[in-house]
Amino acid sequence: MELEELLLFIINYWLKVAVICLMVLFLVVKVAKGLWWTPRRIEDHFSKQGIRGPPYHFFIGNVKELVGMMLKASSQPMPCSHNILPRVLSFYHHWKKIYGGTFLVWFGPTVRLAVSDPDLIREVFTSKSELYEKNEANPLVKQLEGDGLLSLKGEKWAHHRKIITPTFHMENLKLLVPVVAKSVTDMLDKWVAMSKSGSVEVEVSEWFQLLTEDVITRTAFGSSYEDGKAIFRLQAQQMELAAETFRKVFIPGYRFLPTKRNISSWKLDKQIKRSLTKLIEKRKANGNSKNKTMMATAMRQEEQEKGPKDLLGLMIQASSNSSSNITDYDIIEECKSFFFAGKQTTSNLLTWTTVLLAMHPHWQVLAREEVLRVCGSRDLPTRDDVAKLKTLSMILNESLRLYPPIIATIRRAKADVELGGYKIPRGTELLIPILAVHHDQAIWGSEANDFNPARFSEGVARAAKHPVGFIPFGLGVRTCVGQNLAILQTKLALAIILQRFSFRLAPSYQHAPTVLMLLYPQYGAPIIFQHLPNNVDDPSVDPQRRHR
Repeated sequence: MELEELLLFIINYWLKVAVICLMVLFLVVKVAKGLWWTPRRIEDHFSKQGIRGPPYHFFIGNVKELVGMMLKASSQPMPCSHNILPRVLSFYHHWKKIYGGTFLVWFGPTVRLAVSDPDLIREVFTSKSELYEKNEANPLVKQLEGDGLLSLKGEKWAHHRKIITPTFHMENLKLLVPVVAKSVTDMLDKWVAMSKSGSVEVEVSEWFQLLTEDVITRTAFGSSYEDGKAIFRLQAQQMELAAETFRKVFIPGYRFLPTKRNISSWKLDKQIKRSLTKLIEKRKANGNSKNKTMMATAMRQEEQEKGPKDLLGLMIQASSNSSSNITDYDIIEECKSFFFAGKQTTSNLLTWTTVLLAMHPHWQVLAREEVLRVCGSRDLPTRDDVAKLKTLSMILNESLRLYPPIIATIRRAKADVELGGYKIPRGTELLIPILAVHHDQAIWGSEANDFNPARFSEGVARAAKHPVGFIPFGLGVRTCVGQNLAILQTKLALAIILQRFSFRLAPSYQHAPTVLMLLYPQYGAPIIFQHLPNNVDDPSVDPQRRHR
């Protein structure tokens, strides 16, 4: 009996050893396949089609070279030139010269196919867009941007987009003009109070973030502005913590460690969600009147007042419909997405456009002459005035071309697809370098790196040699839903600034565009503003406006 037990023990022992060995072997094979065999197979697949790239290195891919080039490029400021591609997308600029505009680059074991041909880009975003999907964002970015329109896919994305879109209809946004104008004038009054001898040096990127934060909060929360502002202040703190992490070397799994920064971020995230939940419940309670007659009266009164539709109100209204499947979680995530995208995109556009006008005083004069002619020297621009500012529109488009907030975007092939004759395996990520497309001489001519708003004098469609040469807000069905708000707010703010100030670069300004989620000035954007007198006798001002 003891011998049988011993034999059974030995058999069980070796069975366990065999199982563990098989599991280890399976894991080793799986790791070897994912980190070595599959990348080599992908390289061979594309090489046969004439597509090459920097060679893949086990596990790290091309990250070492990529990070090295980017750190070197951003180590010092550049001349005041708009040829920013070598600094901002140094790896793309370098490898394109070696491998052409379509090449492979490895972010660890993940392959990305860089695609800058506008015909191929149009295919990805429009004619065959159903074959590609938005890739998963970095976990830190995902926490900031929320699980809203920026990251949703498929039917849920389409449903949310349909609900949210009325917030960004121009007719609705125009109702925000007086609100935006007040926020701008309040900011400028502070600049005047700070000025000495009529001039003041301002770090505009910081001020413009506060300005856009205020407008975004009003657009998102409407009548719940004060509560919304407190919530977005918390998210702004969270963005600062994330920015610190992005400046350091990425370590997989680091975000799960109970570090001081991570603990602070977790607490902020819980506080944001808790505050938004309370605000949603408060708005729902205010909207659920027991007396239907009173509700109908309130609705009629709201229609008469013609107040702008806010994001929170539209989402709550949709959630009351049992068939909409909109939950409180969805509302929270959309508010987070809106704040993250809206604030950063608009403040960056305002910052770079101000820098460009400070660099190019001729265009600043032309823009001011137009503003004074259309709006007068001190009259706040109206919703109709903003639409008439054609020169300012040209300047904004040129700013978006040279300094797009989003410098690149990524799409993933949902199945094996054919792209312009190339066979693309399922799961391949396509890197679309928006900045490179905007600076491509084949699309924009030999003066592609020059600031020349006149190229947009006949509209966007005729500005470039290819219709897909200008894509600052994306292309196709996933075009940025908030672009009208960004443009309206920027035009209005610049128009009021031009009425009251002339401006130039401060001596301390260092030209250093760089990327931290979005394109921003690495050393800030100090600008000297000179207060203009209330020149009602300016001959460029329409007399009817002058005496209004």
